[in-house]
Amino acid sequence: MISTAPQRRPPATALVEERAGGRLCSSSASDLVVVYQRVSTVFDRRVLPEVYRLKMPLSPHRSAELDGVAIEAAKLSLPELPGPLIIEGAGGLMVPLNRQTRFVDVFQEWQLPVILCARTALGTINHTLLSVEALRTRSIPLLGIAFIGEEMADTQRTIAEMGKVRVLGRLPRVDPLTPEALSAAMRAAFTAADFMETPQ
Repeated sequence: MISTAPQRRPPATALVEERAGGRLCSSSASDLVVVYQRVSTVFDRRVLPEVYRLKMPLSPHRSAELDGVAIEAAKLSLPELPGPLIIEGAGGLMVPLNRQTRFVDVFQEWQLPVILCARTALGTINHTLLSVEALRTRSIPLLGIAFIGEEMADTQRTIAEMGKVRVLGRLPRVDPLTPEALSAAMRAAFTAADFMETPQ
């Protein structure tokens, strides 16, 4: 999924300089972006630039304030591209972009299908069901849940049944993290056709 569609990143926080492949490069705190840079050979042409790049590893609203930047939700418009596009949220649906707008407000305006990524660790039932409720309350289409982490069969079943939501699969920890290992894990965990179905 990640390797077949361009991705738009949210306001990225905590920019750092690190050595990668013998050259100095810039990366953000976004887990997906860091993974993408390390395991993909198509990063530059598959990941679109952020609208905002922020320095502190905080919620976008606070990091922007400390940088003297005002995040304008209207500037987070959807790019016109052929084919599918993955848009990564950061931190959760209720994370504020500024003092008036949260990620969920932008998602509600866009009305695009959401893939809810949920960890399998303790506490995820509450967090995930609250997120499902937040999406449905705002009539945001929910394609399904992608679990991330070790197998927790009852937890995953409880969320699926009580949330009345489709489970798209579960990505286990990938170690060592290489392009080949990640690709194999994604193919084993998910079915591409499931991501093309009508949201629930």
